[in-house]
Formats: sequence, C-alpha cells, structure tokens
Amino acid sequence: MNSPRTKLYRDKQNAKLFGVCAGIADYTGVDAFWVRIATVFLTFATGGWTIPAYVIACVILNKKPPYLYAEPEETRYWQSVRQSPKRTAREIRARMKDVDRRLADVESYYVSSNPRLSAEIERLR
Repeated sequence: MNSPRTKLYRDKQNAKLFGVCAGIADYTGVDAFWVRIATVFLTFATGGWTIPAYVIACVILNKKPPYLYAEPEETRYWQSVRQSPKRTAREIRARMKDVDRRLADVESYYVSSNPRLSAEIERLR
C-alpha cells in the first residue's frame, strides 16, 4: 500500500518533544500516553538504546500532513487498515453484502407484479 494514510509519520500536533511517540500512537491506535510510558520503560530497561532510536526516527520520519484525516472516524478506519488489512476488507465486504441484499429486495419489490404499485405509478403519470 502506497497511500499516505498507511505510512508512519511524526505527529507534531500532539508532540511532547519531536512527535515520534505521538506518531507511533497515531499509527497503531494506542493512546500516546502509553507509548511514552513504554518508551521511558524501555530506555531504563535496555540501557538507553531507545534514545538513539528515537533520534534516528526524528531524522527519518516525515511530519504528518495536516490534511491527512478529515474526521475522527476516518482516523479509526485507517488505523484498523494498518493493523489488519484483511480484517478490514472482510468488514467492508460484509457491509457491502448487506447493502447489496437490501438493494436486491427493493429491486424485486419494484420489478415484481404488484398491482397496487402499478396502479399508483399509473395514477402518477
């Protein structure tokens, strides 16, 4: 997927320092607070290797474009696509199947021989 919505960005709008933790939180759908706590914990637990990783991520990652998501529902949708594209495709397919079934019911109602409906259409002409 080459969509800009599926890439990891630095989120400067919700940043505390450079926006790397906020970007990871946005990418994964986890609250930024927990990502920051995990980063601090990993820094102490691993002897500080997360500090160079954080700096490298600051240099490598682009800033998140402000126009990326129009509304919160769109944000949640793209987070679910990043987490599990197959599950998201299944959910969309299931929604479309339901819409298709309802549309087929409407079509069969209008196409079937319904004398009351035919009389109503003729009266409107």
